[in-house]
Amino acid sequence: MRKRWVRFAAPMMVLALLAACSGGGGSAEEEESGDGAVTLTTFVSVPPRIEDISTNEVTKYIEQKLNIRFKFDAAPSANAEDKKKLMMASGDYPAVFLSGNFTQAEQIEYGQQGILKPLNDLIEQYGVEIKRAFAEDSELKAAITAPDGNIYALPHVNECFHCWYSQKLWINKGWLDKLGLKLPTTTEEYYEVLKAFKTGDPNGNGQQDEIPLTGAFNTWHAIPANFLMNSFIYNNDENFFIMENGKVKLAANQPEWRDGLAYINRLYSEGLIDKEAFTQNGDQLQQLGNRDGDNLIGSVTAGHIGMAFSIAEGETRHKDYVTVPPLTGPKGVAYAGFYKSYGNGNFAITNKASEAEAIAAIKLADYLYSEEHAIMNEYGFEGKYYEKAKPGELDVHGNPAKYTVKPEYASIGTTLNDIWDQMGITRRTRAIRESWTAPDDPFSPTGYEYRLFMETANHYEGREPEETFPLSIFMDAADAKEANQLRTQINDYIRSNLAQFVTGSRQLTDAEWDSYVKGFDGLKLDRYLEIYQNAYDQLNK
Repeated sequence: MRKRWVRFAAPMMVLALLAACSGGGGSAEEEESGDGAVTLTTFVSVPPRIEDISTNEVTKYIEQKLNIRFKFDAAPSANAEDKKKLMMASGDYPAVFLSGNFTQAEQIEYGQQGILKPLNDLIEQYGVEIKRAFAEDSELKAAITAPDGNIYALPHVNECFHCWYSQKLWINKGWLDKLGLKLPTTTEEYYEVLKAFKTGDPNGNGQQDEIPLTGAFNTWHAIPANFLMNSFIYNNDENFFIMENGKVKLAANQPEWRDGLAYINRLYSEGLIDKEAFTQNGDQLQQLGNRDGDNLIGSVTAGHIGMAFSIAEGETRHKDYVTVPPLTGPKGVAYAGFYKSYGNGNFAITNKASEAEAIAAIKLADYLYSEEHAIMNEYGFEGKYYEKAKPGELDVHGNPAKYTVKPEYASIGTTLNDIWDQMGITRRTRAIRESWTAPDDPFSPTGYEYRLFMETANHYEGREPEETFPLSIFMDAADAKEANQLRTQINDYIRSNLAQFVTGSRQLTDAEWDSYVKGFDGLKLDRYLEIYQNAYDQLNK
């Protein structure tokens, strides 16, 4: 099995149940309305733009198509997780979750307690689209199957290609051209480019005010050190694991990690990395990028360039930036961070559902995994925000396109009631996402997705290690709790020391490095790796 394609959300401690939960289901009167439709009490996390989920056009279409009636227990997305935990703790939960966000640990805990129904038999009997998903994505079924062999929840599947490779470096192509420089391909070439940005006055204002490289903290892959470390050893800034012949190892205590720290410290000590890159947030990065007057940014790490510059109609500064491929380090290493994700389990059926409700619910989930719903969920009904592609219109691969976004989609307001706005579960495959008409101008707001696709395909796709560790993985509740506690301590230790070594507040001497490596012993690194190795071996039996 190809192991690099698996990624899950991080395991969490499971909330202890405070009350016993009732089983069984509702009466026939509760299950069916006067027209024979099955009523499903359903928890949903409602996006802020949706006006009324009960009267929403997509809701009404699904009810009519599947002969069901939703009885929503809705929560704003901002506090949906808190409400879910309260419901599970009190036992006052619904028959169906569309936005359960159940971690692997929660799925095992609630599944073993009989609260979440196993979906295996229902999928086998009614899951046409779900089984199609398993057939088309060989990793999906294994990724969502608990160690006891049961599937307790279905994830929202969004095969966002550019998100898989979201650890990106963007560089000012206009400045490169002005200074007669080529796009760097190695760490040393990039070092020379940064020096030229600092001293060559590429913004032309006669001042040495340029910031060669910047980024942000707690912002989507925007810390420069994480991108740069991949020129020495693989670093996804998530679990810091590397794989060697099926064995789980930590990257952050390897000699190659030290080499990476030395290079990044060199850039920082020479003023080539913005000192604010380790402390400023995303809003402050935007303020820097969109400041009045001359542009100061030579290069920036970010999941997409819109995190640093406005990409709104009429804005032009962002158009100067292109991605830099993984830089080849002194030993030939050049990795791209890889983040394919299935996410937590959103759809689940509880023991509050009767047999009829469970069947109706799995048929609902099966429809939500269809291509029709993937389009309708985000774009509504054909003709308003999208239309079928015309003959001659081509997709991003140069093949005949299937769909075309209409200009109206770019001007959707802050309140609407004609789409689900990615609520619940869908299965937005790469095939669906990449079947839209490629825009004429990739630098326009409507062409942004195409621009990100092209940058990713040209510079990052396939540059990840052959084997990577899943960011989270099914394990029993006790191991999950222990691993989560150790993970927090170890990752905090890694990130804190990375910043100290880079900024020079901790010197990268032999003695200091040895002390840093020895510090992992007190954090029970061996036990931490043992837990994840056992889980990895279980997954790949």
